[in-house]
Amino acid sequence: MSLELTNTEIDKYCVNLRDKIVASGKKYNAIYPVPMGGYPVALKLYPLLNLPIIDINHGAWKMDNCDILIVDDIVDSGKTLSNPLFENYDTACLISREHYQCNYYGILNKKWIVFPWEKAKGEGSDIHDHIIRQMEYIGENVTREGLIGTPDRVVRSWGKIFGGYDMDPKDLLTTFENPKCDEMVILKDIEMYSTCEHHILPFFGKCSIAYIPKKKVIGISKLARLMEVFARRMQIQERIGEQITEFIMEELDAIGAACIIEAQHFCMTSRGVQKQHSVMITSSLKGAFKTKPAARAELMSLIKG
Repeated sequence: MSLELTNTEIDKYCVNLRDKIVASGKKYNAIYPVPMGGYPVALKLYPLLNLPIIDINHGAWKMDNCDILIVDDIVDSGKTLSNPLFENYDTACLISREHYQCNYYGILNKKWIVFPWEKAKGEGSDIHDHIIRQMEYIGENVTREGLIGTPDRVVRSWGKIFGGYDMDPKDLLTTFENPKCDEMVILKDIEMYSTCEHHILPFFGKCSIAYIPKKKVIGISKLARLMEVFARRMQIQERIGEQITEFIMEELDAIGAACIIEAQHFCMTSRGVQKQHSVMITSSLKGAFKTKPAARAELMSLIKG
């Protein structure tokens, strides 16, 4: 789920960043590194641009002087660079989630980035410290015996719980030509586990996937794996079904595709209305399952049977 960068890669991205800045034709007189992540990048960037690094403390700059380039290691949520102090200045980041949040970036990347000057895992790592702060926020004593090692265990568990981010459904696709097969294929009652994106609480239940092939069929276990790809992310139940059926229709050129999900949501049972036995049912129907009542009726009878 994370990407650990090497110094060689950092140097390469800094050159990319330099080339984009030079290509813009804009002239800058100095670099200001955003504490703390901007400093390592600025130290690599300033000899490439032949610009000094400045400190803005004690009135070292003026707001109407727009020839300063703000430098940071990564733009993620965009909150740092949205600081009013920076609104009149161009910004440059080594890594960007979305390029529109800064003027220049070295590379776009969606993964959790670990820089060479950071610790990837364990005590002292950024993610480890974030988890500790969350436990402190709810009032826990993070030094008590039962919580020693908990941040590491949480991170390791995320590898499975949110493993869908590291999977591409196309990598799981094994299809077979079978033009004689034009009847429903159903895999029912697949155990499903996912995480609600609104409260980061689990929801779980069962999922049934069906399709009517035209010429291509897929290995039956791949249907369960396909569900895992989309469920093992921060999700809403409705979207999982839509993603599954859209993928089947597009990749298999199927006559129809359907996904029925029944799940219990912790955001309803453990908080909010606290209705312990409530079950949410969603359906996504494509192609013949949506346009032909007979096909839909047969599907429902087979799933319930």
